[in-house]
Amino acid sequence: MMPRPDVARLGISYRRIPVMTVGRDVYLDTRLQLPKLEALHPSLAKLGAESADQQALQHLLSTMIIDGGVFESAVQLLPTDLPLLQSEAYYKDRSDYIGAKLSPDSMQKRRPEALTKIASSFKFLEATLLSDGRDWILSTESPSLADIEAVWPFHWLIGLPGALPSDTFSEKVYPRVYAWVGRFQAAVSAAKKKLGPPRSLSGEEAARLVAASPFNEEDGSVDVTDAVVLALGLNKGDLVKVWPTDTGASHKDTGRLVSLTETEVVWETATTEGASVRVHAPRHGYRFSKATDDVVRQRL
Repeated sequence: MMPRPDVARLGISYRRIPVMTVGRDVYLDTRLQLPKLEALHPSLAKLGAESADQQALQHLLSTMIIDGGVFESAVQLLPTDLPLLQSEAYYKDRSDYIGAKLSPDSMQKRRPEALTKIASSFKFLEATLLSDGRDWILSTESPSLADIEAVWPFHWLIGLPGALPSDTFSEKVYPRVYAWVGRFQAAVSAAKKKLGPPRSLSGEEAARLVAASPFNEEDGSVDVTDAVVLALGLNKGDLVKVWPTDTGASHKDTGRLVSLTETEVVWETATTEGASVRVHAPRHGYRFSKATDDVVRQRL
């Protein structure tokens, strides 16, 4: 829930999690974060698909979960008796987040349709990708990025008491999906045990470390042939505002355009202490436009 002072310290209005920093580069959205993490460690075994057909399947699974409404339906199945959902502040915050009125009544009304959508998704996995008894989506020896792209809403719902009715969602009804989720949890637990506990930092400490670090990536350039760049008359260094196109769209970020490709937009902003940081977002699922000087001066 808002406010999120730790993110605001980096000069960022974006309200989703997680937010990833590498040096003074900040990466938004797991669809960008995961490939960036893989690029950081090229010597390690890749989680991402190698062949063209597997890359296509990995991409389509991500699209199904995010753009195809699976995640949206999963959120609608949050049990309204959860302690967090007893607060009016929660509904006010989430109404701002999704851009529509949210209440216990509206969640209950949407629940049947959400259950239908989630059941369809369970059935899809049970009857197609997992139907031959494979352990992992791409028939790999361990979880791949395709599994990560697909598993998380199912993992979340299965582990959330009261989210799914036990008579229509169970190991008996969807044995392959439940077994897949169980294997994934076991793999995550084993990885956590191997790595040990992560270092814990306060928001102030994290902001100081980011500000004192070098940039992770080179400056980059703006694709002057891009259709949106041409339509907006954008150039490198122009003031821009960037926002997600679905949820959280009311929280727009501003800064100076650093680089833009067909897959990524990068802009520079400043921390509350005045250090510059570069923020990266994927093109897919995000929109940008020119910003006025007075809007940006409020942020920089």
